Amino acid sequence: MANTLTDQLHSFIEYLQIEKQYSTYTFEQYRHDIEDFYVFMKEQGLRSLEEVEYFDARLYLTGLHEKQLMRASISKKISSLRSFYRFLNREEQLDTNPFSFVNLPKKEQRLPKFFYEEEIQVLLEACNGDSLLDIRNKAIFELLYGTGIRVSECANLQLKDVDMALSTILVKGKGNKERYVPFGSFAQDALTAYINQSRPSLIKEQSHSAVFVNHRGGALTPRGIRLILNKIVEKASLTAKISPHMLRHTFATHLLNNGADMRTVQELLGHSDLSATQVYTHVTKDQLRKTYLAHHPRA
Repeated sequence: MANTLTDQLHSFIEYLQIEKQYSTYTFEQYRHDIEDFYVFMKEQGLRSLEEVEYFDARLYLTGLHEKQLMRASISKKISSLRSFYRFLNREEQLDTNPFSFVNLPKKEQRLPKFFYEEEIQVLLEACNGDSLLDIRNKAIFELLYGTGIRVSECANLQLKDVDMALSTILVKGKGNKERYVPFGSFAQDALTAYINQSRPSLIKEQSHSAVFVNHRGGALTPRGIRLILNKIVEKASLTAKISPHMLRHTFATHLLNNGADMRTVQELLGHSDLSATQVYTHVTKDQLRKTYLAHHPRA
């Protein structure tokens, strides 16, 4: 029994690594979820995945609720097991998937937080300065807001990925998927100033091709970028907390509010599923008011 379960899990993890190209963190989460279920199977006297029935899947779900896990955690565990069984079905190792009809707990619908255009302007003004780090920080902010890339994608950006002539960057996203993202004139000016004036002095004697570097000359990490953004907020004296993902939300929201179609925004964000982009279809109260005043005959 143990060998079969171990072999099946090993095959699935290989599939996630090689075919799906998931990150180490992601496939280790899958491994953890499945190993938790193996513990449940042992407690229930189930010797193989083939013995697991819909009733057992429901019983496992009930146990997760009794442990008072968050809905998102429960959904992730059930989704992991559903994917695991689906893989084994595809490989013709199993004929059934007892988790196919298990209802996942509904997620809380939270609108993503974003900045209004006036707030972005205040933050941009806080980026102004003549020091090497000021020039770098403005380039980071302009690029994050101007492209909507993830903080990890920003940290991993290499000099060869930046095409100033075409005003595009080559971004390596989740699952090593690549996409080209355009950037505007403001981001281009900020990047040009940073790469020509600031980066050569910051990098010192080190030799690497990371676009953004820290004050010691090493490649800037995602954590380092978060700290920079927090300092910009402090300098701007805004009460709102900032995160790189909040700038991503703002990028998408401002595009949609100004008439961009959802498919284009999906492509720019690197979302594989349109449903991940649909969360940004909310509009601000200001935008609703402007639309109403502009188009309603009795406004």
